[in-house]
Amino acid sequence: MGIALVDADIPLVPLERESGGPLPLIQLSNELRTRAPLARSPFVVYVLQRDDVARLLHDPRLRGPGLDILRLQGITDGIMYDATAEVLLFMEGPDHHRLRSLVARTFTAKAIDRLRPMMRASFNERVDEVASAGRCDAVTDLCERYPIDVICALLGAPADDWPLFSKWAEGILRSISFDIGDHRPYIEQCMTEISEYIGELVERKRREPGEDVLSDLIAVEEQGDRLTPKELRAVARVILVAGSDTTRNQLALSLHTFATNPDQWQLLRADPSLAPRAVEETMRYIAATGGLARVTLEDIEVAGVVIPTGTMVVLDTVSANHDPSAIDRPDVVDLTRDLPPGYRHLTFGGGVHYCLGASLARAELQEALAIGAVRMPDLALDGTPTWKPNMGIFGPASLPLRWTAPAVGLIETSG
Repeated sequence: MGIALVDADIPLVPLERESGGPLPLIQLSNELRTRAPLARSPFVVYVLQRDDVARLLHDPRLRGPGLDILRLQGITDGIMYDATAEVLLFMEGPDHHRLRSLVARTFTAKAIDRLRPMMRASFNERVDEVASAGRCDAVTDLCERYPIDVICALLGAPADDWPLFSKWAEGILRSISFDIGDHRPYIEQCMTEISEYIGELVERKRREPGEDVLSDLIAVEEQGDRLTPKELRAVARVILVAGSDTTRNQLALSLHTFATNPDQWQLLRADPSLAPRAVEETMRYIAATGGLARVTLEDIEVAGVVIPTGTMVVLDTVSANHDPSAIDRPDVVDLTRDLPPGYRHLTFGGGVHYCLGASLARAELQEALAIGAVRMPDLALDGTPTWKPNMGIFGPASLPLRWTAPAVGLIETSG
């Protein structure tokens, strides 16, 4: 039997990790992992080594923490509590297996690939608005709207409704933070509004189905089983939130990574077919979701320490993705690196809760980075970025970038 958690000599993590950008987060994770395989704060145990993180992602003795986060803040009923209970990530057992199986039948690579032309058109529009200026705030000018456009197309919603989707995604995400507080009325308003909107959209899709995932979800059936109206609303709500805010933050992080590693941007510009590698490497280097929260269903032993039942655990993917026991030079960004057989970054999780939207996120990022590398040469920072607090989803609050703009209005003469 291992050492009890209360007796273990493991380092403490600051309540709010420094939000000065990716480098301080990476450095802190590396420092903690070097000192011990686990770390802790007053409420959470962090698992730091890659092998432990990879194993626990598949361990059925851990589950998603959504309702626990609410209970810790005194929320045990109401709109927010009921909506969180319906989130696929926070479900377990037969209910989770049934719902995930139905959704996975529609969330296919084929369904995602049919959106790639739309993705290219949307991101080109974003670049068109700033290309000649040679500078922009990437957060507001490039990253904010792009994934929302994609989600609107995915669900078959009118593109003009993207500001509503952006507002709802931002509001609903606050329900899985430790800072709900005075935001509760706004969160519940967003949840009510999106449920009503999706309910109306579902009814339209029943009458006039289209080539979109929402129409596919309405039609999907397996052995006589179909999604209920309540489940359709819950799944569409998750697609909106998980598919928009995470992607826009990840795109901004990837652009920051390239702006601070110009040799790698030049490699991608010279060979846009490296876009899939660019996505995987930048998501490994720094991800919008730096840790995956779980709750222990029974006592478990990790690195010789017994973590009690009911403990909140964060599987620290930043640390795991930078663990030198798995790859060489983990703190270097290298699109051409040779990865060990079977290696993959752990940003999308693993096991029964592996991210259903991984194919969508990859496609969106691949198209955007390939376009950006060609149209925004010599990418560099144009000032100091500001950063969101590292609470759940992480990314820049502002990201000033510059690049070599094309010449405009020049007339060449011959002698």
